[in-house]
Amino acid sequence: QVQLVESGGGLVQPGGSLRLSCVASGIIFSIKPMGWYRQGPGQERELVAAIARGVKNYADSVKGRFTISRDNDKNTVYLQMNNLKPEDTAVYYCNLWPHLNYWGQGTQVTVSS
Repeated sequence: QVQLVESGGGLVQPGGSLRLSCVASGIIFSIKPMGWYRQGPGQERELVAAIARGVKNYADSVKGRFTISRDNDKNTVYLQMNNLKPEDTAVYYCNLWPHLNYWGQGTQVTVSS
């Protein structure tokens, strides 16, 4: 049974930084492409960043500000978010890439002064 547990969200001022973490279980993590997704208020869920075999892809809106990484020994994928903007406010989720139909609880990121 797949489990995805996200953490690290919070309230941050514009220009600030956060590091999100996601621990995955129930999958052979090291061989799976992983992604970070987000769903803002009144918006559909979107892919923010993905990592597969060391290749990283980013949505245009976060390029140069967000960095995805993974630690296969810890079954964990990270999202370092710098220079955060109010439009980054959303619930952030990790999942496989492409995603499963199962989602974790997500972690709320709020960017506001």
